[in-house]
Amino acid sequence: MVISRQTRSGFFALLGPALVAGVAYLDPGNVATNLSAGTQYGYLLLWVLVAANLIAWLVQYLAAKLGLATNKSLSRIMGERLKSRFTRILYWLQAQLVAIATDLAELIGGAVALNLLFGWPLLAGCIATAVVSTALLYMKAAGRAKSFEYVIFGLIVLTGFGFISAITSWTPVFGDFLGGLVPTLSDEGSALLALGIFGATIMPHAVYVHSALSRDRLGAIATGLDDRRLVRIIRWDVSFAMLIAGTVNIGLLVLGAVIGTTEAGQDIITAVFTEILSVGGATFAVLFALALLASGLSSTSVGTYAGEVIFDGLLVKKSLPLLVRRLITLVPALFVLSLGMGATDVLVLSQVFLSFGIPFALFPLIRLTSDAKLMGELKNTNFVKILGYTIALALSSLNLWILFQALF
Repeated sequence: MVISRQTRSGFFALLGPALVAGVAYLDPGNVATNLSAGTQYGYLLLWVLVAANLIAWLVQYLAAKLGLATNKSLSRIMGERLKSRFTRILYWLQAQLVAIATDLAELIGGAVALNLLFGWPLLAGCIATAVVSTALLYMKAAGRAKSFEYVIFGLIVLTGFGFISAITSWTPVFGDFLGGLVPTLSDEGSALLALGIFGATIMPHAVYVHSALSRDRLGAIATGLDDRRLVRIIRWDVSFAMLIAGTVNIGLLVLGAVIGTTEAGQDIITAVFTEILSVGGATFAVLFALALLASGLSSTSVGTYAGEVIFDGLLVKKSLPLLVRRLITLVPALFVLSLGMGATDVLVLSQVFLSFGIPFALFPLIRLTSDAKLMGELKNTNFVKILGYTIALALSSLNLWILFQALF
């Protein structure tokens, strides 16, 4: 079948929401967890990363489908269905804490990158990252959504190129790589990192963002297009975004594995940067640091937008000023940095915290997208429904097990 130029133009015009939401899978939290997994356990947790990316594909597909079918974000639907104001506040609180933890990781990642590149103090780098990312959000708020997506896409390209190029100075062991695809955990530390990988990859705030972006983009442009074609576009969009994210994240874990164990007490990201500088030279080291900076800038912009979507959907109909939204997530990041904690440790712990927010987004998402009255022809099949609930229960069980281990 010959596809007309107009049809192709419409197809590409509808792409983009998954890529913006998918920035969540390339943020500094992912960098920290994947490098930590590689340097501490080699290829052992590769299967976790692959599984997490496959699950993330399903989650983002469902989020986009929800926005398309209802013309509402997940947070807005939850705000309408939770009749008790107290319950809405509790649900908003956990979602907002997820957004803050996300932005904490992204701002610290940008600060670390500026420290590696220019020797800036972490606090100064954190503020600089916040300023630039806020400018990107003002671009989106001014009605230049497509330009915002182009900038984000450019930052994603820089992120992917910078991280993947860093590995070219080493030769991964193919047999060890294949061995990492066999599901296994060696100790409690590997289980904790596995939880961090799930939190960093199936990021709950990306669910709220993607349902909102899908609502805005597909609802505004897709008038007259049938649902089947829109669903096909969603699948292409999500697949493209997850292919990029999955490739880069696997590359980061492999990079950590080939570099091997770092010195005790040394910040892992800094140690990896130093090793790249020593083995690969200044060019690859600078590309690595620029990729970390790009990931922080792009993902913190999306993280702050997630806070807006969550707040507007659950508490009020009128948006908070952009500067106020920025401060809500900036102040906690500055506070944590002032404590003098290791940057990579903070990044990994933030991703573990994110994993506890997954069930609060995933269970409602599956329930809503399986509702025939709400979704119409786009409702989930029984297979997708059962698969979704199985995944949600498995991740919840892992969360509870880690919590039990920590408390007892």
